Amino acid sequence: MEAICHAPVAPAPPAVLPSVPAVSALRGPAARLLLGLGLLALLVWGVGVGPFLHGLRLIDAPAVAVALGVGLFTTVCCAWRWRLVAEGLGVRLPLRAAVGHCYRAVFLNATLPGGVLGDVDRAVRSGHDAGDVATGVRAVVWERTAGQVVQVGLAAVLLLAFPSPVRPLLPVVLGVLAAVLLGAVLLARLAPARSPARWARPLRVAAADLRAGLLARRTRVGVVLASVGAVAGHLATFVVAARTAGATAPVSELLPLTLLALLAMGVPANVGGFGPREGVAAWAFGAAGLGAAQGVATATVYGALVLVGSLPGAVVLVLRWWPGRAGARHGATIGG
Repeated sequence: MEAICHAPVAPAPPAVLPSVPAVSALRGPAARLLLGLGLLALLVWGVGVGPFLHGLRLIDAPAVAVALGVGLFTTVCCAWRWRLVAEGLGVRLPLRAAVGHCYRAVFLNATLPGGVLGDVDRAVRSGHDAGDVATGVRAVVWERTAGQVVQVGLAAVLLLAFPSPVRPLLPVVLGVLAAVLLGAVLLARLAPARSPARWARPLRVAAADLRAGLLARRTRVGVVLASVGAVAGHLATFVVAARTAGATAPVSELLPLTLLALLAMGVPANVGGFGPREGVAAWAFGAAGLGAAQGVATATVYGALVLVGSLPGAVVLVLRWWPGRAGARHGATIGG
């Protein structure tokens, strides 16, 4: 909302209209939200509400305990990865502060539409605490990118090792992944001196970030290990969700199906975490002969367990807002 646009003739009443940039900024999130709602409506139409409710009713105390324990493990892994990338970019980020930021981000991602608003929040907050919002945002973007790349790589390996509905498509997936990794290495090693002027500086910044934040010897091993740990935690939670929802298939059969559902979670078009994950789980479980309803129930239980595992983030959120807690905000700082 930037201006009040009046009609050129006097009798017309003034109307408050959003500017074109504001409309464009709202269109993307609104479209993703509508897509998520559409997917949920399609699932409810196809399998009914029974699988959603059935899965939630089966959640018990052991599953909740596993969710909290695995949630702590995966959050620490993500915080460690973020800290490594941030410090590579020159931002000192204490691990304790990173864990608090990540817990809050997971909670917001699990409760707000889109599935990425929590990461946006931690990027801006950590950058603000560090006195350099741009670097803080870039650190989160590169950390998330690294996690997605490792997850896709692990998914490709496991999908090759175990039968899955997407095995015929794996050569294409591996080719795309190899192209992305090769492009990142080339970008990091080749100076973009001959690029057009408007792209030269962004490319130089991206190349420097890759060299310092992801490909540096002191960070790349840790980033990969932390990413593998996080993916392993998510897979363990998904398998627990499948067992809780009544799936009796062997783990070797469940792993590739849960991986596909995890990859679908990267699509920022969900409602409180629900949407693409349940849709892909329904298709994958159905294609594997386990039933679409079983896939929806498993994905629903997984979403509930992730929410339970993120509940410490609600505590962090309350403490952040609590009066007199300003001194407890462990902010990042810019360092050489």
